[in-house]
Amino acid sequence: MYSLNLIPGQLTLSTLRQVNQQPVHLSLDESAKTAIANSADTVQQVIQEGRTVYGINTGFGLLANTKIAKDELELLQRSIVLSHAAGIGELMDDNTVRLMMVLKINSLSRGFSGIRLDVIEFLAALVNAEVYPCVPKKGSVGASGDLAPLSHMCLPILGEGQVRYRGELIDAIDGLKIAGLEPLTLAAKEGLALLNGTQASTAFALQGLFRAEDLYAQSCVVGSMSIEAAMGSRSPFDARIHEVRGQQGQIDTAMAFRDILQTRSEISDAHVDCEKVQDPYCLRCQPQVLGACLTQIRQAAEVILVESNGVTDNPLVFADAGDIISGGNFHAEPIAMAADNLALAIAEIGALAERRIALLIDSSLSKLPPFLVNNGGVNSGFMIAQVTAAALASENKTLAHPGSVDSLPTSANQEDHVSMATFAARRLQEMADNTQGVLAVEYLAAAQGLDFRAPLKPSDKVATAQQILRAVVSFYDKDRYFAPDIESANALLGQAALAHLLPAQLLPSA
Repeated sequence: MYSLNLIPGQLTLSTLRQVNQQPVHLSLDESAKTAIANSADTVQQVIQEGRTVYGINTGFGLLANTKIAKDELELLQRSIVLSHAAGIGELMDDNTVRLMMVLKINSLSRGFSGIRLDVIEFLAALVNAEVYPCVPKKGSVGASGDLAPLSHMCLPILGEGQVRYRGELIDAIDGLKIAGLEPLTLAAKEGLALLNGTQASTAFALQGLFRAEDLYAQSCVVGSMSIEAAMGSRSPFDARIHEVRGQQGQIDTAMAFRDILQTRSEISDAHVDCEKVQDPYCLRCQPQVLGACLTQIRQAAEVILVESNGVTDNPLVFADAGDIISGGNFHAEPIAMAADNLALAIAEIGALAERRIALLIDSSLSKLPPFLVNNGGVNSGFMIAQVTAAALASENKTLAHPGSVDSLPTSANQEDHVSMATFAARRLQEMADNTQGVLAVEYLAAAQGLDFRAPLKPSDKVATAQQILRAVVSFYDKDRYFAPDIESANALLGQAALAHLLPAQLLPSA
């Protein structure tokens, strides 16, 4: 189990990647506790003074002008959690819920939310016991925060709802027993602090970011294999070309290809004097296209990391001045736009890979056997595998439509512009699955092409990538049931089997 001593506001992408990948034992740094206590005390002071403050002793949304009696404040917090738990659809997986909970704990622990330490430690205890609330994926528009998902996340605090423990769905009360907990009564402001924020959108966006990074790495390695298989030129990766343009993502991507391809190989030596002047764009322009994708990944990572450490509930408590101020940090537009940019990168990685597959199966371009198989006609080879890749790449074109440009007013037009960040980020997983499927087909095709180049050998790293595949998928000597080959290649990519072949420190979460 991964151990994390949480210093609020100082999460890193590397840490968040670990939280996403495996269970975590979370402890809150002692330095956070004073600010948490001061914030909660400020809320109680407001109540004692009889001041009217939104979110503490008023209704919510369009009901913000409704004053709530002091003896109903605890009921108000319970009611808001129950009524807002209105999600629908498949449940988030445990990794997503764990990531969302850690993000929420991090935000609340900054000391601007007016919530008691007991409530924060309750959430941490659930995380540590691997008791994860059941949270439907759908039902948030990304403002006023991820209300429905976060409400479902908080139901177990009240002893309500269901949780998942070691893959089994059980009642929240039973889950609390496993974690050694009893239901809590929420104090003023606490229900709103728990369910207001962008942590569901941000958790989905983080997972999309990590997948985009993995796809970029896979594409650099598999794209290098295709260059060798197609006897492509190394000249387009010359550092001087990229330095005079100045785009850092492009410069770094060209460097990655030079590292994987090395300066020469037996295959490259064999076509030094060939008549071909230039390669098609899918080979030649990989630094330009994948470099632009890397730039998008890095920019999105910057936004998402800031949001991961930010305070996004409302109203916010500034204990040093005794002020409680209502604003709009729950609006997830930054995450929506970052997710849209990741969608572009994921779609383009897949689109370029599909074109490389098309090149490899076209004997007029690759000078390899048609459809990468001997005895063509009797054998169809990679003909329909490329069709599968085309279908996946085409799906991503539709899924890449930006979510952030959409909005539908809610709460009787009080919340009249929303971000749609939750969907914008959630759809990244489906897009990443599609692109990884395309890369899996290319991985098979490139390895097949390299086998046809034997006994000539590719660069060492390309040879290693081919050997990793050939350990589980044999040469396609004649037509056979193809889907298991794609599944095997896809599994290798999903296990990051090629990640070690990429130069270090290229990606934000490295």
